[in-house]
Amino acid sequence: MTHAAAAPRSAWRDLLAPGLASLVALAILLGLGSWQIARKTEKEALIARIIARSRAEPVPPPAPAAWDAARDEFRHVRVGGRFRNDLETLVHGLAPGDTPGRALQGYYVITPLVRDDGGTILVNRGFVPTELKRPEDRKDGLVEGETSVTGILRASEPRAMFVPAPDPARGEWFNRDVAGIAASRGIADAAPYLVEADAVAGQTSWPRGGQLRVDLPNNHLQYAFTWFGIAACLVGVFSVYAWRRVKDGARPA
Repeated sequence: MTHAAAAPRSAWRDLLAPGLASLVALAILLGLGSWQIARKTEKEALIARIIARSRAEPVPPPAPAAWDAARDEFRHVRVGGRFRNDLETLVHGLAPGDTPGRALQGYYVITPLVRDDGGTILVNRGFVPTELKRPEDRKDGLVEGETSVTGILRASEPRAMFVPAPDPARGEWFNRDVAGIAASRGIADAAPYLVEADAVAGQTSWPRGGQLRVDLPNNHLQYAFTWFGIAACLVGVFSVYAWRRVKDGARPA
C-alpha cells in the first residue's frame, strides 16, 4: 500500500473519536430541543387551565383540610364574612401605573376575613400607593360589617432568593406568606390559602383589587431554537473540520 493511499484512511481513522463525541453531543442537543418543545405544549395547556379557572363563575372555597394547590389554585371563589381591619398587614409590592412602562410603588393590603361559617381567610384586598399606607388616609376604602368577596385562590407566595426576609415585629413583609402573616397576627384558624380580591367596577377608593395577572413565562420555543441552533452549528463545525482533515490527508507528501 502506497503512502498516498494510506493517508486518507489515516485521516478517517483520526475522525472516529471526535466524530463519536460530536454525535453524542448532537443527540443531547436535539433531545434538549425536543424537550423544550414538549414543555411549551405543557405550559400552554397550564396557562389555558388557569385562565379557564379564573374566569369561571365563583364557587365556595375548599375546606382548609381539603386544600390541594395543584387542583384548587386559581379557582374563582366567593366567600362571606367580616373583615378584621384592625389586623390588616401591608406587603411591599408594585402595581401598573397610569403611564405605560411605569409601576406604582406601594403595598398590598392583606386583611383577615372571619367567615360566616367559621374559620378565617386572608384576603388580598388590593393595592394602595405608598402615600396611602396609613388606614386613616383611606377610610373610604374600609369595609365594615357583613360583606361578600369574590376573587382568585392563591397558594402562599414563596420568598425568592433576592427578596428580603420579613420583619414581623416592624410589620415589614415582602411576599404574601399566608402562614407567616397569620402567625404574626395570632390567627390560629387561618386557611392555608389566600384570596386575591377581584376588581370592583367603578371603584375610586383604595385598596383596589384585580391586580392578579396570569403571566406565566413561556420561553420554551426560544430555548428550543437555541438548542437546535447550537446543534446546527455543531454539525457545520464538524463538517468543516472533517472536510479539511480528509483533504489535508489526501495531499501527496
